[in-house]
Amino acid sequence: MRTTAPIRSPNPEGPEDEEVPLRFDPSPRSIIGFGLFVALAILGLYFLLPQVAGLQETWHRIEDGSPFWLALALLFTVGMFGGYVLLFQGVFGRGGAHLTWRESYQITMAGLAATRLFSAGGAGGIALTAWALRRSGMRRRAVADKTISFLVLTYLVYMAALVVFGFGLRFGVFHGDDPFTMTVLPATLALLVTAVGLSIALVPTDFERRLQSLASRHSHVGRLAQRLATVPATASAGMRDALAHLRSRDPALLGAIAFWGFQIGVLWASFKAFGEAPPMAVIVMAFFVGMLGNLLPLPGGIGGVDGGMIGAFAAFNVDAGLAVVAVLVYRAFTFWLPTVPGIFAYLGLRRTVERWRAQRLAERREATARTPAGALHYTN
Repeated sequence: MRTTAPIRSPNPEGPEDEEVPLRFDPSPRSIIGFGLFVALAILGLYFLLPQVAGLQETWHRIEDGSPFWLALALLFTVGMFGGYVLLFQGVFGRGGAHLTWRESYQITMAGLAATRLFSAGGAGGIALTAWALRRSGMRRRAVADKTISFLVLTYLVYMAALVVFGFGLRFGVFHGDDPFTMTVLPATLALLVTAVGLSIALVPTDFERRLQSLASRHSHVGRLAQRLATVPATASAGMRDALAHLRSRDPALLGAIAFWGFQIGVLWASFKAFGEAPPMAVIVMAFFVGMLGNLLPLPGGIGGVDGGMIGAFAAFNVDAGLAVVAVLVYRAFTFWLPTVPGIFAYLGLRRTVERWRAQRLAERREATARTPAGALHYTN
């Protein structure tokens, strides 16, 4: 007996794109909960903190804030996100997704909104980015590899800054105080993390395939080892892709420098708006050490980053009142202000994803219509 079946798509992951669920779809309850948390965070950070710290006169500085420096901080904020989009477009736009600049903007800014709702070191933003890239037609493994590459290129600048400015302050290359815990310690840890991260590139990218023989001989243990091998294999592929970008001197790499550099510029301008800024090397080290507060399980690192930066500046003997005002103004520019365009970008991204879906369906219908009627697969 002969049966017929339609020819399957040569791309096994093609139909799978239509089944990718939306991981980030905030419910009214989560939005309300986040809003309450934000309100409490604002009350605590912007009103209670100065009282607890004995800085009752801190907010009088705001009345004397320089409009010029605040306007410059706003300009630096725009440059910060421009750099982020530039790096994203350079890594993902030519990585199989073929994204336009507008689509890259939507994904990055929507990821920002997701990070605000779901913290854990930015996991919410990563989940939404992966969802959008999969819906754009990018293969799952390519999404994983390129995501690792993007994170490596972004945080390589972070690690390099800690090493250069940490040791530079300690050994007198840069001007400023040099407490051991704020210079040598973070610089040494950054050096170790960078060395371990780069060593991952030595793991074979086909590590999973090499374990197939083990899986065939020891079914249970072998299959478990093969699953676990996906993590180092993906990390290795992503690290090698990042190193390839570095070797090629891709202009998009300037986006990573701009992303961090403009953020530091916002913090520097915030100091200048209300007083005298500390030495630039001190600002850089306090900024990056304080950024470790993003690792705390708080939406967007609210409270963790602010407190971390203020504590770091205190360790560098920076005036406490000035540090509190400058850090909170910096966070207002880089955290609170971009949330609104991030929400609009998310809504626009939903429409873009639907357009991608409609385009793929139209292409499949057209391909089916062009398929000869006799091109069927027969089996006995």
